[in-house]
Amino acid sequence: MNAKIASLATPIAEAKVGRRRFVILSLIFTVTVLNYADRATMSIAGTGVVKDLGLDPIMLGMIFSAFAWAYALGQIPGGWLLDKFGARRVYGCSLLLWSLFTLMQGTVGWFGIVGSSAAATLFGMRFMLGLVESPAFPANNRIVSCWFPTSERGTASALFNSAQYMAVVVFAPLMAWLTHALGWEHVFLWMGALGLVATVFWFALYREPLSDPRLRDEELAYMREGGALVDLEATRKLTKPKLSFAEVAQLFTHRTLWAIYLGQYCITALTYFFITWFPIYLIKGRGLTIMEAGWVAALPAICGFSGGVLGGVVSDYLIRKGMHPSRARKTPFVIGMVLAASLVSANYVDANWMVIALMALAFFGKGLAAVGWAVLSDTAPKGMVGLSGGVFNGIGNIAGIVTPVVIGFFVASTGSFDMALWFVAAHGVLGIFAYVVLAGRFERVEIAPAG
Repeated sequence: MNAKIASLATPIAEAKVGRRRFVILSLIFTVTVLNYADRATMSIAGTGVVKDLGLDPIMLGMIFSAFAWAYALGQIPGGWLLDKFGARRVYGCSLLLWSLFTLMQGTVGWFGIVGSSAAATLFGMRFMLGLVESPAFPANNRIVSCWFPTSERGTASALFNSAQYMAVVVFAPLMAWLTHALGWEHVFLWMGALGLVATVFWFALYREPLSDPRLRDEELAYMREGGALVDLEATRKLTKPKLSFAEVAQLFTHRTLWAIYLGQYCITALTYFFITWFPIYLIKGRGLTIMEAGWVAALPAICGFSGGVLGGVVSDYLIRKGMHPSRARKTPFVIGMVLAASLVSANYVDANWMVIALMALAFFGKGLAAVGWAVLSDTAPKGMVGLSGGVFNGIGNIAGIVTPVVIGFFVASTGSFDMALWFVAAHGVLGIFAYVVLAGRFERVEIAPAG
């Protein structure tokens, strides 16, 4: 088995077959940066929104959670749409719509509504933002499954997943400056406009492997021989498979898949702390200004990006050295979640530089552990790559519903973030349990046909 894996695991540097797949990876990385930046707009603009629209921490927590409610609910329909209509159309329409809803949030202050009415309006807009963004990560997973062989899939998945950190690095300081200089409304207006421009580039540049005129035959053969599902789109168009309820139900009964889902839930809880309450923690809990918070929030994100890329590179390297993909994926996950759980130590230090250092370490660990999409690419049933990605991300993003509200409750009831940090850190321990105890060996799941 190891010899077979090693034969497929040709190092990227030795594969002189073309680089079109990396152009596609750059495209989905860029779109995912915008995806996460648009999610994080409210965390940067939140203090201005609260002040101008008369909101309280509970209202803000509910607004934060609105995105995740819709995002989680939309995952399975979004995955089904991807399997039915393909990534190019579904992802492009998703990008167009989420950019429009981002832009619309910047208009709420124009109508003079405040308090609960403003909260309800923003809740609705954030809900729609989450709904139309729901196909994004299942689409990324489908694209990586189509374009990358097994031995490169960890790095590719880590890169698109690490776009969340790059979004903070690039856009947190910019959005903080827009809030400080022009007002919080401009954060939403400018980010929405940028997404509309990106939509044009998406439809101009993206094609599936078999229909991309710039993909060389040698690279296509290398991708196919290494385990890339290059025929997935052609099979969809030719056979138009219909899945039975019994077949789909097996996505919810497989023990290994549930371990992957639980691991994603835990890492998503950490993610939502960092993209919702973390800047507010720096301002309200640690006394930083909005400009300081914008710059400081970028520092742990750089560490998160580094950890995210390293996790994928290390797991692919271990595969090339003959380690089974299951163990190669679990190793960085477990180490990373241990580091991520260390953020609770911030409760016991006073100096702000120590808090930032601990958060940077936790962010690095969270990035290192972010191999879930690579695991899913390795294990998802071939006929349900989009749908299984939707289930995986849907269950994972239930954490996005729970985490902002629970943190908002702790902050409102105790006046501090101490309990909130304990709550977030506990997810690191639970994630380790899922991968070490609950999961078996990670291998592609075979779904039994109905009847």
